[in-house]
Amino acid sequence: MDQVLDRMRAIGAGLPPRDGVAVFNQVYLSVTEEVDRRLDTGYFDDPALAAELDVRFADRYLAAVDAAAAGARPPACWRPLFQARSHPAVRPLQFALAGINAHIGHDLALALVDTCRDRGVEPDALEGDFERVGALLAGMEERIREELMPGPDLLDLADPLTHLVGAWSLERAREAAWAAFRALWGLRGLPELAEEFAERIDAGTGLVGRFLLTPLN
Repeated sequence: MDQVLDRMRAIGAGLPPRDGVAVFNQVYLSVTEEVDRRLDTGYFDDPALAAELDVRFADRYLAAVDAAAAGARPPACWRPLFQARSHPAVRPLQFALAGINAHIGHDLALALVDTCRDRGVEPDALEGDFERVGALLAGMEERIREELMPGPDLLDLADPLTHLVGAWSLERAREAAWAAFRALWGLRGLPELAEEFAERIDAGTGLVGRFLLTPLN
């Protein structure tokens, strides 16, 4: 966890604050710091397992950052954020939601599968702490949105950002990620089919990301 946090801090320190990746990175850093603080408080049923999942989850984001920095193609779910990161008509909240969408919509299910496989446990072993992280995120989501809101204009129903914000749900994304994880776990004995299913998740998540990053004048 310490290495993950150090990497995120280094990424943030090396980017302009308005950069789209920097916006998401700061949000993700604050969430990861909160998870780290709770590992020793009795919040999680299995802190070691929760920490391993969190690291595997973060590693997928860090791998996407490294791929983009090297001029390689990150997974389809991450490409919209890296491609639009400097667009002047995309607002910070959009960058944050696009990054969260990519990470939860695609990376979370794969991180859950990897954790179960390597630890030799069934999905039920992760479900309780998965829900605890969800409760933690729900509490932080409102604060994150308030920090990135452009101001009182957001309350105007005519503002396109209002529609974008209302069209995406963290809770629904996490529910879909858990369902995708269960499906991938059920397909673990059929690697070709599992890979194809994961590719479809990646592509679909990327499509949602492009929608979230629609430039708003």
